[in-house]
Amino acid sequence: MVWQRAHKLTLAIYKVTRSFPKNELYGLTSQIRRAASSIPTNIAEGSVQGSDAQYARFIHISLGSAAELDYLLLLSHELEYVDEVSYEQLHSEVDQIKKMLAAFVRRLKA
Repeated sequence: MVWQRAHKLTLAIYKVTRSFPKNELYGLTSQIRRAASSIPTNIAEGSVQGSDAQYARFIHISLGSAAELDYLLLLSHELEYVDEVSYEQLHSEVDQIKKMLAAFVRRLKA
């Protein structure tokens, strides 16, 4: 479930960043896309590691990427690259994904 939500979020980030200024292509646009795609990528990579401890490590990396994405969304919003409605929707989704990842780590460590 969390992988699917993170994947959908990544697609939404790619869509919203299409309108970022061209001079941000190798800066903020690239960075926010990498942070977003890192979330489901690390979930997928962790799922084949063989132990819960190793999986939890990859989920922690995903959680860090989600925190990074949260800041980059705020920055993009304050630079007026992302409108208020889109920002609120994306921020809310990142927040939900962070909660899901934190709960997943707790289950893996139990």
